Amino acid sequence: MVRTNISPNDPAEEHPTIGLIGMGAMGAMYAKHLSKAGWKKISVCDLPDKFDALKLQYADVPGITVYPNGHEVSRISDFIMYSVEAEYISHVVSQYGPSTKVGAIVSGQTSVKAPEKVAFEKYLPPDVHIVSLHSLHGPTVSPEGQPLVLIQHRAPDSSLHLVESIFRCFGSRFVYLTYEDHDLVTANVQAVTHAAFLTMGTAWASQRSYPWEQGQYVGGIETVKVNIMLRIYANKWHVYAGLAILNPSARIQIDQYASSATALFKLMLAGDEEGLRARIYEAREQVFGTVEAERAPIFLTEDVLDQFTIGGNPKLNGSPTGTSAPPSNSHLALLAMVDCWAHLKIQPFHHLDLAATPIFRMWIGVAEYLFRSPKRLDSAIRSAVYDVTHRSDDLEFVIAARGWSQCVSFGSLELPASFFESRFDEASAIGAEMIKAISQS
Repeated sequence: MVRTNISPNDPAEEHPTIGLIGMGAMGAMYAKHLSKAGWKKISVCDLPDKFDALKLQYADVPGITVYPNGHEVSRISDFIMYSVEAEYISHVVSQYGPSTKVGAIVSGQTSVKAPEKVAFEKYLPPDVHIVSLHSLHGPTVSPEGQPLVLIQHRAPDSSLHLVESIFRCFGSRFVYLTYEDHDLVTANVQAVTHAAFLTMGTAWASQRSYPWEQGQYVGGIETVKVNIMLRIYANKWHVYAGLAILNPSARIQIDQYASSATALFKLMLAGDEEGLRARIYEAREQVFGTVEAERAPIFLTEDVLDQFTIGGNPKLNGSPTGTSAPPSNSHLALLAMVDCWAHLKIQPFHHLDLAATPIFRMWIGVAEYLFRSPKRLDSAIRSAVYDVTHRSDDLEFVIAARGWSQCVSFGSLELPASFFESRFDEASAIGAEMIKAISQS
């Protein structure tokens, strides 16, 4: 029996055999960090037709042994993690679950847990333990300091402690939740956040333009919006599909986000500045009213964020960095986000402390930066009502938001990712540096 306080520094013969089923981006990230930490018995597999390529890829990686399929991994491993899309978790567990070693601990790295819980309870033998997990960040982000959710579902404390010992090398912050709480929290910190940026990208793709290369959406808040949008489109689509389609809590939130965007846009079209201001300031009070005096702002200064502008730093006039203040903008995506939180009575700062993703931290930071300043917020409201410069973009945004809500309700997602593909490499590199800067701040 494996000791619960085991570490990579102990003799190799005492190490648990760690099994990874699924070697996509997240599975590979786990394998890399576990190997780097010094674990000596890591068994991995992917689809059978990828066996030869995977074996070649990991031929010289310390501690990792590649197997043809999940049966061979399951029967020898003390800890097994399924790193497959939520859409396929039931099928994969039904295949390999019955081969699980007696007394082993089984986990899943799916982004939405409801299907995983059903699959584990249905297909895993009763003599194995379930301690699931979820790293709340993407594969290109360092796990150090990031939240790692642990779910002690069907297991004694000793099993939980062994999982903690295995992943202590990540340097992540353990967050303890139930399956149900996980899906609610991830809906609150991921679903609407990602929907906002998927909507933004859809609107720009519909316009067939990269507006940040034409002097629009440049500097400060705009820099964050563009970076996150490109980062999301560059990542695996199934993560967002799982969050939106398979998570019941997320569906409610995405529908409300579309409703908020539509209602605010109607007030803009009606020229109802007073009505728009009243609605926005009510949302401001509900979401930010109790935190303004309690914590320092998340957001960096605009001069710092200007360093992360996609496509270079446009040399205009007016700031110490050589850039002027960005053109006025309604910031409809941000206004709708806070309005959505207010209508659903979501307290984003609670989830920020509990299990915030890097993208959620940036997005709430941008919202906070706008809403904490009456000057910036009033400028956005006036722009929304009187400045038609971005009106066509706002129209496309509302159409896209309603379209995404309908797609989710029908259980179908298709991303216009190919339109932005030529900008992914630059956005990925710059976005990683921006996340690092915000995290360190």
